[in-house]
Amino acid sequence: MNLEDHVGDVIRKARAMTGVAASDAAKAAGLGAEELAALESSGQCAGKPDFRSLASLVGLNGAKLEALAAGWLPAPVDLGTWRELRQITTTGGGNTVHCYLAWDEVTREAALFDTGFEAEAVFKVVDAEGLDLRHLFITHSHHDHIEGLPAIRERYPTIRIHTDTKGAPPQHRNRRNDCVHLGSLRVTNRETPGHAEDGVTYLIGNWPDDAAHVAIVGDAIFAGSMGGAKEHGELAKAKVREQILSLPPATLICAGHGPLTTVAQERASNPFF
Repeated sequence: MNLEDHVGDVIRKARAMTGVAASDAAKAAGLGAEELAALESSGQCAGKPDFRSLASLVGLNGAKLEALAAGWLPAPVDLGTWRELRQITTTGGGNTVHCYLAWDEVTREAALFDTGFEAEAVFKVVDAEGLDLRHLFITHSHHDHIEGLPAIRERYPTIRIHTDTKGAPPQHRNRRNDCVHLGSLRVTNRETPGHAEDGVTYLIGNWPDDAAHVAIVGDAIFAGSMGGAKEHGELAKAKVREQILSLPPATLICAGHGPLTTVAQERASNPFF
């Protein structure tokens, strides 16, 4: 699976977060204005950018940015370690988004994390595995993550919804000390606003065979990048550091876009950190 963001996307997002003008970024990179525009648009340009100088200007790690430009990818993750976890991918308007389904192997109690663009793919897994879908955890309310919500609620009218959205009814609002049980699995939450005002990360633990915790992060962080946060860049980065990258290195990071990764890989290779 390709990364959600190429090196130009990372530079563009970092520039927006820091308010650096394109002309200043081009100068730091040793590029012309058109070359920088091409780099941000496609990840490639005719010139040879000075990534370290540019990174210093826009708040990125130069060595990690160079590695990303050279083709860095996270090591593949074998989801067989988490037998009761599925990544479900849907597309809409040229955009690809992931949601995740987790369940207890004995009770078959299940939870869905975001919905993606449509719910049919979720229903197929629920039916094939004989699951009792009881909970819907929303990482944030951007449309690509909740388009399937009406269909989910129609089929499961008593499903319990969990969200950090301020306008949600009180019974659906996350509390920081919540611990939701799915049979033996435990789901807790950590606030990760920045990309979205209602951004929240859900941590699934107590897996069979002592498999590592799973962090469902929405768009807070991607493999090698993070969600855009033009107005709240520092807040977004601080929350990722505090709430996600502080987790044990083996923690599986399940983002809304792009490939699976781990805390260890993002600490070592994500240019934003």
